[in-house]
Amino acid sequence: MKLKIITVAIMLFTSAFVNAQNTLKGNVEEAGKDLRLSNVFIRDINNNQLTLTDNNGNFEIRSATGHTLIFNSPGYVNDTLYVIDMQPKKIKLEQLTIALREVNISAKRNSFNPREEYPEVYEKSKVYVLSPSSWFSKDAKDARRLKKYFAIEQQQEKIDEVFNVAYVSSLVPLKGQDLEDFMTLYRPSYSLINSNNGPSLAVYINDSYKKFIALTPSQRAAMQLSN
Repeated sequence: MKLKIITVAIMLFTSAFVNAQNTLKGNVEEAGKDLRLSNVFIRDINNNQLTLTDNNGNFEIRSATGHTLIFNSPGYVNDTLYVIDMQPKKIKLEQLTIALREVNISAKRNSFNPREEYPEVYEKSKVYVLSPSSWFSKDAKDARRLKKYFAIEQQQEKIDEVFNVAYVSSLVPLKGQDLEDFMTLYRPSYSLINSNNGPSLAVYINDSYKKFIALTPSQRAAMQLSN
């Protein structure tokens, strides 16, 4: 009898735990703007579930009350959500300034290595000819989106390492907001960073500076809005 009671108790506990792991839904916007953000990386640090927002900024992730979610997107300040209920959430991310980006980069001790941190994503992203689920299942599609996101994140990290405030300000006589605007408007692509050496990047920065100082304030503002 005692064994049966224990078994029933374990089953009830397991059932309650599974039921507690619900799907949390919501959307992510840029703070101060009515702009939905796609491909925002979301992680539940309690159960290690991962997801990305879709093209309309919507997300859904397996979570539960008492869990903590981290929201991350290149160019934005990370945000944290402590789940107190399972009602739909609206998250607003602040744009990341050049100064904050410098702080974030200098705080990183090791380069981001997603293959080590999230090996399950790379395993689920594999496609097998005789396995239709590896092509069409939601898990497989989500894993491939995450894999692509990780690749972009590593590229952005590489750009930040090279195109930083110390280096850029050593080449152009800009400070404060002007320097931040310049680095935002003329941030180089990963292909340029990856295929060019130091002198080539210096030429790019100097050429970009000439274009920058020729812009009127209204032209600079228009370019920032289009980026």
